[in-house]
Amino acid sequence: MTGPTRILGFGLMASVIALSACSRGNQAPVETRPADEIIDDIIYEDRPRPRSTIWDLFRERPDAGQIGSVNKYIWNATLETLDFLPVESVDPFTGVIVTGYGRPPGGGQAYRATILVNDPALDARSLNLALMTRSGPVNAATLRAVEDAILTRARQLRRQDSNL
Repeated sequence: MTGPTRILGFGLMASVIALSACSRGNQAPVETRPADEIIDDIIYEDRPRPRSTIWDLFRERPDAGQIGSVNKYIWNATLETLDFLPVESVDPFTGVIVTGYGRPPGGGQAYRATILVNDPALDARSLNLALMTRSGPVNAATLRAVEDAILTRARQLRRQDSNL
């Protein structure tokens, strides 16, 4: 290295050290709340966090006909009615069932379905069904027939539950 290059290198190194020393001196520690408090704010918003007691055993319980936020009768009826379709993914908390292609008993056409059960009520509006063949969506009559079969089975399951 020649003299001017060496002087330039030392000058750059000195300026980097001086700048880094200046930036460290004025930083204050960051104060954050505990993670539990942040999560409570997100989950409970302005409501107080619920506390359980022994008296909770005697309180009225939520409807047993629900799995997460979906109706258990529609959920189970869907799985029973479409049991010929291989299940690819299931999420009872969001109410989504995704199946692969399968053939109904005695049928020649292969179907696949995506189901959304989005309401805890035993009602037709709680069931959203998309039924496909390899060539595209099925006709409306077939879709309606499958929806009716699922809802009929859900009502049967509810009747069986109430007789116990």
